Amino acid sequence: MTSSNPKNNENCTAEELKYLDLLARQFPTIADAATEIINLEAILNLPKGTEHFLTDLHGEAEAFRHVLKNASGVIRQKIDELFGHTLREAEKRDLCTLIYYPEEKLERVKRYETELDDWYRITLNQLVEVCRYVSTKYTRSKVYKALPADFSYIIQELLHESGSRDMPNKQDYFNAILNSIIEVDRADEFIAAISHVIQQLTIDRLHIIGDIFDRGPGPHIILDTLSDYHKVDIQWGNHDVLWMGAAAGNEASLANVVRISARYANLDVLENGYGINLLPLARLAMDVYGDDPCIRFAPRMLQDCRLNERDARLTAQMHKAITVLQFKLEGQLILRHPEYRMEDRLLLDKMDLAAGTVRIGDDVYPLNDTFFPTIDPADPYRLTEDENEVVQQLRMAFRNSEKLQKHIRLLYSKGSLYLVLNSNLLYHASIPMTDAGEFKQVEICGKTLGGRDLLDRVDRLAREAYFGRKGSETRRQALDYMWYLWCGPDSPLFDKDKMAVFESYFIDDKKPRAEHKGAYYNHMEDPAVCAMILRSFGLDPATSHIISGHIPVKSGKGESPIKAGGRLLMIDGGFSKAYQAETGIAGYTLIYNSHGLQLVQHQPFESRRRAIEEGLDILSTKFVVEATTTRLTVRDTTVGKELLVQIDDLKRLLTAYRSGILLAR
Repeated sequence: MTSSNPKNNENCTAEELKYLDLLARQFPTIADAATEIINLEAILNLPKGTEHFLTDLHGEAEAFRHVLKNASGVIRQKIDELFGHTLREAEKRDLCTLIYYPEEKLERVKRYETELDDWYRITLNQLVEVCRYVSTKYTRSKVYKALPADFSYIIQELLHESGSRDMPNKQDYFNAILNSIIEVDRADEFIAAISHVIQQLTIDRLHIIGDIFDRGPGPHIILDTLSDYHKVDIQWGNHDVLWMGAAAGNEASLANVVRISARYANLDVLENGYGINLLPLARLAMDVYGDDPCIRFAPRMLQDCRLNERDARLTAQMHKAITVLQFKLEGQLILRHPEYRMEDRLLLDKMDLAAGTVRIGDDVYPLNDTFFPTIDPADPYRLTEDENEVVQQLRMAFRNSEKLQKHIRLLYSKGSLYLVLNSNLLYHASIPMTDAGEFKQVEICGKTLGGRDLLDRVDRLAREAYFGRKGSETRRQALDYMWYLWCGPDSPLFDKDKMAVFESYFIDDKKPRAEHKGAYYNHMEDPAVCAMILRSFGLDPATSHIISGHIPVKSGKGESPIKAGGRLLMIDGGFSKAYQAETGIAGYTLIYNSHGLQLVQHQPFESRRRAIEEGLDILSTKFVVEATTTRLTVRDTTVGKELLVQIDDLKRLLTAYRSGILLAR
């Protein structure tokens, strides 16, 4: 056992000696410490791993999963580099499809391939070549950790021992392994396994910069995918905190979640995805709005969801019922939190149903709908007994949905309000600012904070809302604030003067529907302001970037996602189909590898079926945002800085061993 030598500790403080003694337990000999230093020094000189950044997925699971499988076009690029003109275009396309969808592609191959064993031999060789190529920037240890248990030893042999072109003496050994895989009828399983390894090694780390939920039909599928992903982090968006608040029990957030699901005909996400019973809401809707055509509440995107006329009508009735509930619950919340300064959102009491009008500020507008049988003009924010029962049943259903709670815990464990990593600052939307371009001081739960301090406090509040002590005032305040983060004017996840939901439903005049962005959006293209933000997070403005989403970039109209001289990258390109008419494209992926930053612009994804049957890939265009003069290595990353500290500690340990301060084993 390693121990300290009291005769030789005069050059170490007690604290340093204690730390070194703990480190010595992991590296008890000079050889152990020296070997680890050699290992870490070598890792520092490997090429930097490839990071992929995506934002505003909004439930588009099929397109998202395809982008992961093809690594935003990188796998096709690797195949082009590796095989050049030795494979025809159709053969490259087939190989790509096999890597993306191995199980489904194999089924098709078996239907038309007459010489299956020959096809297996050729394909296995090609897949091993691709896997070896994408693994070259990693240590053997890291590659080993990515390998499936069933084929770990075999893949290691094929990747690191065979190398048939450079090691002809092992050609027979190499071929024997592949032939044995075919003969024992394990080729299909091996192809699936090595294809998944290729996918994993092509993306070293995945960043999701907010808004996984709402609009599209598969947020639960996206989160299932992320829960199994090898390395991912998430920066919360306002749609994410809305669901986080709903899952924690905030009733106003819950009503918003159900309303948006009804609006986009995605109630299946709640019912089938998360097992939430919507029957109580349906009963209320039929009882109260059974004779109401609810024209303004017809769900959007019916051509995609294939609702029949009866279901579309019921969805519209449920949509109206939950919308009225939402305005009541939000009104109650605003009234008990005057510090939110959201009194302008109290509009139910400004309606004159007899006159068919509503007063907003100094103006009076006609209402396009005056049928509100559950609203009491004398007490408009009070829920009826039936409405209250529906809310409580929904609240219980959200709290007791095992799958939803699992996904929300994933958002907490892998997520945060912002992330600083590898000279990049990641956040979903903004940092509230003044008209003068300074950090705005925002009142939050009795404190006034701005800039990084504000974001840190918001992050803690979001965690208190979910993990805080049940029944405590602190948790109640935090839970209410989750709704404010969704739509509050000084929320760093929203940052507009209002969310004009009432106006968009009940007023035809477009003037009161206008939502004005916060001052941040007036200053975000100023390099000096971006430099101020980066410095406040400990980053060098000359070499760092802000990466965000939230506001769709209108690429089709010539708007660029690259702003402030390259200091700010806004990469919401319209993953959601609801935004694609506005953006003109179907999303961006930002790629940060050892050669610099590249932006990949995607066209709409046709379908998984066409991708498998026709080899139809997402058409993507790649732009170089910033190229490095020398290739980036692990030394240049946040992990590299941590490794340098470890190396320094190990060198101190070696010195302590060699000087006798610590006794090596």
